[in-house]
Amino acid sequence: MTDAHTTDAHTTDAHTTDAHTTDAHTTDRDGIRLVVLDMAGTTVADGGLVEQAFAAAAAELGVEPGSADHAEKLAYVRATMGESKISVFRHLFGAEEAARRANTAFEEAYGGLVDGGLVAPVPGAREAVEEIQADGRTVVLTTGFARVTQDAILDALGWRDLVPLTLCPADAGGRGRPYPDMVLEAFLRTGTADDVRQVAVVGDTSYDVLSGVRAGAGLMAGVRTGAHGDEEFRSAGATHVLDSVAALPALLRRPFRRPSGTAHVASWKRTAGS
Repeated sequence: MTDAHTTDAHTTDAHTTDAHTTDAHTTDRDGIRLVVLDMAGTTVADGGLVEQAFAAAAAELGVEPGSADHAEKLAYVRATMGESKISVFRHLFGAEEAARRANTAFEEAYGGLVDGGLVAPVPGAREAVEEIQADGRTVVLTTGFARVTQDAILDALGWRDLVPLTLCPADAGGRGRPYPDMVLEAFLRTGTADDVRQVAVVGDTSYDVLSGVRAGAGLMAGVRTGAHGDEEFRSAGATHVLDSVAALPALLRRPFRRPSGTAHVASWKRTAGS
């Protein structure tokens, strides 16, 4: 991505108070062994399909398009991008049966849109995953969608064999972000890290970042290619903010120890043609 203000690929640093960071939680980034990556908005560009699929779910529950109720519910969906979708529908529709009906309609609609070729990799995402794994780190892809939808996305992109493990909320006991469950499930299943501080969590929402904070991960990075921005990432406890997941391999290669009492927020700019 070209940026008129970009002169090189070095970081510009800002520091914010982080109550979760202590001397015991510092980490050498060379020690990162496991990278937990979100899909939609982080490695996958879906062009707003979540909102289109929500319209189908709302219709299933009798929410009138263009109504104040519809607008209010859509605003909540936008605000909670990254959270487990069934959790979102439980909040919106209350009763479990209604939430499950809405979730089923959502997943079917989203799956149909995916099958229609309306998803694509974020530029450089596949290459970034391959670079990270070539460096000897393990990558796990996670999502707030159901397994059937996650598999549809993987199939559409030809990513079935890209990483050794993919996880959805059902794979981690049913709780998605902002709970730490999927991060910890990745840690336990892969066995590639000896300490949770050797885990990096990367996503486009504050919920991704918060799940990493709650899991005790050593690096939490927000990416600017999706739902949330710098302020949301910093508020959630991000250690870094990147323009894109394409910048992640270089970040993981740079030596770093998180300062005691602060969060290190690196704003990466990619040079033209990089």
